[in-house]
Parts: sequence; structure tokens; C-alpha cells
Amino acid sequence: MYQDKTLICKECGAEFVFTAGEQEFYAAKGFIHEPRRCKACREKLKNVNRQEREMYTAVCAKCGKETKVPFKPREDRPVYCSECFAKIKEE
Repeated sequence: MYQDKTLICKECGAEFVFTAGEQEFYAAKGFIHEPRRCKACREKLKNVNRQEREMYTAVCAKCGKETKVPFKPREDRPVYCSECFAKIKEE
């Protein structure tokens, strides 16, 4: 039903392929317009307003491992490394 299409990026002018799989995905999501930018330009545009997060060092309350978190740890709340946090979420 769908066939790969070669499109031109409106940002950089490069050719890119809009694959049959991508077209099927767009149709399933209800998107009616084809992409106008190549993947590299879409990523660049997406990250333009994204600021670098300040990371804080903390010690995991469960395993004692040092970890980095995107919030300032407080004394009254435990902080967990990503592995321990995932295990706690599963429980």
C-alpha cells in the first residue's frame, strides 16, 4: 500500500526518505501532512529550546551508591539511584 518517498528537507535542502513504515505510522496516528524536515533537522529543532539540566550528586538511600539526580536532594526525603528506583516502582 505505502511506498518509500524521497522528500526534500525545507531546512537544509537535503533529500531524505519517508519510508513506507513511517507513512503507515503517520496514518495510524492520524497525521495528514508529510514531514518537512529530515531527521537531523527535526532533532536539531527539538533540542534548540532544551536547556542543559543541572545535576546534583546524592547517595542512594537503599544501596549507598553515589548517583546524579536532576533535583536538589533534601534531608527529609530519600534519594534512590536509577536501579533501586526501578525496583521500588515494580513493587
